[in-house]
Amino acid sequence: MNTDTSRARRTRAAGLSAGAVATVLLVSACGGTGGGSGATPEDFSYLSVTENTTVKSALTTLSEDACKAANDALPLKVETVPQASLDQKLQLLAGQDALPVQFAAGNAPALTQQLAKSGKVADLEAELKELGVLDQLEPAAVSTIKALYGGKLEVLPYEYNIEGIFYNEKVFAENGLKVPGTWDELVAAAAKLESEGVQPFSASGQQGWPLTRLISGYLYRSLGPDALQKVADGKAKLTDPEYVKAAEEVAALGKKGYFGKGVGSIDYDTAMNEFLAGKAAMFYMGSWALANISDAEQNKVGAENIGFMPFPAVTGGKGSADQYPSNVGLGITLSAKSFDKKTGDWVSCIAKNYGSTALKDHGSISGFKVNTEVKDANEVTTQVRDTISSSKENVLWFEALFGTKATTVSQTNAASLVGGSMSPEQFMQTVQDALAAQ
Repeated sequence: MNTDTSRARRTRAAGLSAGAVATVLLVSACGGTGGGSGATPEDFSYLSVTENTTVKSALTTLSEDACKAANDALPLKVETVPQASLDQKLQLLAGQDALPVQFAAGNAPALTQQLAKSGKVADLEAELKELGVLDQLEPAAVSTIKALYGGKLEVLPYEYNIEGIFYNEKVFAENGLKVPGTWDELVAAAAKLESEGVQPFSASGQQGWPLTRLISGYLYRSLGPDALQKVADGKAKLTDPEYVKAAEEVAALGKKGYFGKGVGSIDYDTAMNEFLAGKAAMFYMGSWALANISDAEQNKVGAENIGFMPFPAVTGGKGSADQYPSNVGLGITLSAKSFDKKTGDWVSCIAKNYGSTALKDHGSISGFKVNTEVKDANEVTTQVRDTISSSKENVLWFEALFGTKATTVSQTNAASLVGGSMSPEQFMQTVQDALAAQ
């Protein structure tokens, strides 16, 4: 596996979780009726972010192989900008009525939704239906996109990640442990491991989001898949007792030492390395970690000794363990103005072939179906792919519906929560206050 690619991929995933719903102030030129007059594109122009090399590489491969006919008619032309500059670039191009044929959606769904309202983004669900390729998208990926984009299919899932707990099967077997089906069983397994001198969990307190993911996991299992949507809609508050309960449960893991020492100073790479070196038994993470797991140089445990389990159920809860937290990384969308027959040929070819190409060449799981046989690097990759294919309903993550201020407050205080310097009540109150102020 290309570790540079995997590093870029995990950076994007983390970046999405940190700023997925940032408040975006669009320039006034983005308003109006939008769309512009009809225009025939001269090339299949694609604006990407510099940090993302996978999509560019996979599209280039397709242009030379499976999609050569489409490329001959409408040549692929790629431009990149730093991800931090993407939103500004899109606003500028939209104001000039000059969006490329295909472009990385803004860092915040709010930007893409505004562009769609002004008629500048293609109605992808309608276009894919007309092309006869809507069924080439995994249902779970479509569900995730619609959850992020107000019920509409506004981006294509060139990347798709589900989240859960990777675990060391060898360590579990040596300690007589089975895969926990409930939260209580997970806590009991952690207690058993700790008593045997094994650190139960590896997590990055420096990034914060690997810890807050545990809070949202508990909320979705206990209160149901709409738990955080209710907070976003003002129908519930994080300070409500049933919400504070989730923070209490996660804080208890830290109080018992289940994350090891100094979790607040541990960064993403260190947490990953702890798990892959066999220093911790469990690691909550997204499927982008499969690239690291499949890399024999990084993974000292051996990919054959790693399994994947869903966040466990909460006894008596309204959620289900088969509702996986998920994201689509930085989605890709298309301009309404330039979606003609040649563009449609490209999109149709991408829908049928991208999933196989990305998996075969980059070990990257997308939200497109894999239509040709691709040998997985290991069993855990197959397990995750099968889980994605069979998943019908997905949930988001703790900060997915937060603004930037609340996201920052949540993630910077997560280590204090599990470290004991901030109570669960204080943590949830602090995040709720940030939500109210946005």
